[in-house]
Amino acid sequence: MNQMIINTFSYLWSSTAIDAIAELVDSGYRTFEVPISSPHCWPDEITAPERSATRARLVEYGATIRSLNAGGYDINLASPGANMRRKSIEHIKSVIDVAAAWDVPEVVISPGTRRPMISPSLEKTYGWMYESLENLIPLAKQAGTRLLFENTPYCFTPTIQDLAGVVSTINDEAVKIVYDVANAAYIGEDPVNGLLSHHEAIGLVHISDTGTETWGHDPIGTGVIDWNGLGTAVRETCGVNNVVLEIIREENPVQEFDKAMQDLKNQGWDLGS
Repeated sequence: MNQMIINTFSYLWSSTAIDAIAELVDSGYRTFEVPISSPHCWPDEITAPERSATRARLVEYGATIRSLNAGGYDINLASPGANMRRKSIEHIKSVIDVAAAWDVPEVVISPGTRRPMISPSLEKTYGWMYESLENLIPLAKQAGTRLLFENTPYCFTPTIQDLAGVVSTINDEAVKIVYDVANAAYIGEDPVNGLLSHHEAIGLVHISDTGTETWGHDPIGTGVIDWNGLGTAVRETCGVNNVVLEIIREENPVQEFDKAMQDLKNQGWDLGS
């Protein structure tokens, strides 16, 4: 039984989330993270009957969705425009509603972005984000979900220190971090050190490999990640059942995931049978 969570990102354009899950369940995977993207899984396109049907299929497969990743390209909680912040909150609320319908405990969100040319001040940007969160956190709690901020290279909080600061400022169990080791390594951060130093603030860990020249979510051992060291850090902190495999490969994803599991075992990871 694989305890690790599998991200269905590789199926973004080829299949709906529930059909991807059906294929992965056949290979022994049981727990999933689903990116929110049309047509893979988009709240506005999933009617109430379809939500119920998906929930029934999850039960039938013995599968659970651990997290929905609300994404960060279409929305911006730190937008200078108040109505754009409201739209972003509405979008994340629509994701929270789907999470509630499918018993998903966690929703991954992006802190937001600043425009690259003459950026607004960080003080203002943080202010807008915190204002958005004042509206969003009660909605998440009401639905029985928690929000996880992801470290992404294009956000205004790219480092684990940045996000740990946000989490400690908010100081609420409803907000934690999802620590993406490839995103960290790509910006020159040491993921092992990042996880060990800030594990109290981290709810989930995304794993894949990357180079430092090109940002990737690549197979294990093809980039700069210290897998042996990371495996030890995971064992000492969050445990493997809070780790999401987020290798993104459109060709033969199941084979990629199976190979990743074997590669991790070879690096000393304990993944059960």
